[in-house]
Amino acid sequence: MLFNSIDFAIFLPIVFILYWFVTNRNLKVQNIFLVLTSYLFYGWWNWKFLALIIFSSGVDYLVGLRLDKTERATNRKILLLISIIVNIGFLGFFKYFNFFAESFASAFTLFGRTFEPTRLNLILPVGISFYTFQTLSYSIDVYKRKFKPTRDIVSFFAFVSFFPQLVAGPIERATNLLPQFSAKRTFEYNNAFDGVKQILWGLFKKVVIADNCALIVNQVFDNYTNYSGSTLLLGAFFFAFQIYGDFSGYSDIAIGTARLFGFELKQNFAYPYFSRDIAEFWRRWHISLSTWFRDYLYIPLGGSRGGSWVKTRNTFVIFLISGLWHGANWTFIVWGIFNALLFLPLLLTKRNRKNLDVVATQSMFPNFRDVISMASTFVLTSLGWIFFRAESLPKAFSYLNNIFTRSLFSKPYVFGIGETQALLIIIFISVLIITEWFGRRKLHALHFDKKQNVFIQWIVCFTIAIIIFLFGGKQQDFIYFQF
Repeated sequence: MLFNSIDFAIFLPIVFILYWFVTNRNLKVQNIFLVLTSYLFYGWWNWKFLALIIFSSGVDYLVGLRLDKTERATNRKILLLISIIVNIGFLGFFKYFNFFAESFASAFTLFGRTFEPTRLNLILPVGISFYTFQTLSYSIDVYKRKFKPTRDIVSFFAFVSFFPQLVAGPIERATNLLPQFSAKRTFEYNNAFDGVKQILWGLFKKVVIADNCALIVNQVFDNYTNYSGSTLLLGAFFFAFQIYGDFSGYSDIAIGTARLFGFELKQNFAYPYFSRDIAEFWRRWHISLSTWFRDYLYIPLGGSRGGSWVKTRNTFVIFLISGLWHGANWTFIVWGIFNALLFLPLLLTKRNRKNLDVVATQSMFPNFRDVISMASTFVLTSLGWIFFRAESLPKAFSYLNNIFTRSLFSKPYVFGIGETQALLIIIFISVLIITEWFGRRKLHALHFDKKQNVFIQWIVCFTIAIIIFLFGGKQQDFIYFQF
């Protein structure tokens, strides 16, 4: 079920009404209702894959209980290994079997031998990368005794399957989300209204920004050999806004929807295109994933505590796995390497934590140095997104090669969608940038202070709703659903 669909527009108010006015008298009943509605939401795509999420939830619930009763180190490691094998096993089979089989066959070809790999006609379960990491983090935290396992099976299954963030995050930790299912929830108007505003802003980013940018991006990337370097660079910039509007828009809708039901999810995007270097960008982009890798992989590997070799190794491991997490394609691996190469000089010179504060904290506008830093970071990030968007490595390198020609300094082509529509997209991107700039210190761009005029807030909401209705692009699937 898509957030930007009629189905969800009908589903959400019905669930909201039943949740607050029918099941609210009993916490257990309310949680059971959330589990059932979450399974309905997930099964809307393919009900057969419900068995995977139920089985994975059951395994980690039982592993958590056994870890709580087991003191022997060897047995605890075996229990954790069971959780890892089940979760990573499902993820690896459905997402990477064909990729590794074909890569293995290609390696044989390099040595002059032919090998026909077995290719399975697998359908990737929606959101498997997200809920797998969420439930796996629970087992790891219980194993490390950072979190006491729950005996409430309903709360645990609700934690794993909570529909707002089930299929594309944020990837929640049990320490934050799970206790919220055990606490009595009461409806609060201000929180619900703030959730509505965040949902509207997320829909604006998805429907108005991302879906309209997709018209240009698809045309440019599908016919890149026909365009000038300046047009290709502009196409890469449009994709940067498409993927940001698409994914951060989903996160905004997810967090806002959770708030409607009395839950607080972690911020997943913190205005990443205002970053002044690539290290700051990765602290602000897909925060739930980057912190997951930091806590469960980077730090256990030694983090930044060792010498230059250890730091270099750990950086490449993190970015390579991050690239592979995004998709079973060499383009994602090279995208990870590209980001590692940008990040590593900052780490080795100890400048990776230089920009921890919000840009222009004490002023309304950035200074010249900040502008240059943000612009250069955005350009480098956009060039990296070319690997993310391209269908194959040869096409990605060819696209880049065609950018850096003399035609880079020519006037870009206004694509084939009409000058008026192209101008509207640029105007709406400008609205996005300006709104988020003035909201960059807030949890989301439309998070008003309680003292601010409520009438103005409603005017803003109605205006955004009208813009979404009038200027929303052709419905597109969320990009991160494929991961």
